[in-house]
Amino acid sequence: MTENSLQNVIKGAEKASNSAGAESLPPVDDWNPPYCGDIGMRITRDGTWFYGDSAIGREKLVRLFSTILRRDEDECYYLVTPVEKILVTVEDAPFIATQMDVTGDGETQKITFITNVGDVCAAGQDLPIYFEFEGEQPSPYVHVRGRLRAKIARPVFYRLVDLAVTHQQDGVDYLGVWSDGVFFSLSRVDKLGPDYG
Repeated sequence: MTENSLQNVIKGAEKASNSAGAESLPPVDDWNPPYCGDIGMRITRDGTWFYGDSAIGREKLVRLFSTILRRDEDECYYLVTPVEKILVTVEDAPFIATQMDVTGDGETQKITFITNVGDVCAAGQDLPIYFEFEGEQPSPYVHVRGRLRAKIARPVFYRLVDLAVTHQQDGVDYLGVWSDGVFFSLSRVDKLGPDYG
């Protein structure tokens, strides 16, 4: 791992970003460069990017790297340019949904998340909200793009729970939220215990 390795990734990311244009993300899914190894890039559970033991504090650089991040079928994450593919270790999700905007109500409600790197995700059929459970504790996520997701930050999750309503599917009552005409289930109501409601 050398400083030159990082500089090469930065140059490749800048070139890919410039070719994509200001309004577009680089087409990382179309590229098939050779794998160039692990240079010590990682993203911690709180969304902080590291190079070796040093946190990357420059927001513009983190945003630049986020635009060339890809998750492949091997479930590994990579920074991808047309000429190289660098491993990134991700402890949980690569992004954090730190803001939420809600318009409308009921089944016409639309929930939009903004991530720590500036992605805007309008939850719906193509960008679902979903929950993974460790014991009884839910970990909430929203799909961002490609095979990438954002973990919904705890304060945002509490706001999301405040929007939850009961909806029946196949004769079973579920607690969840609507966004863009899609109901996203948090839990079966009968699993919530006697204190619910």
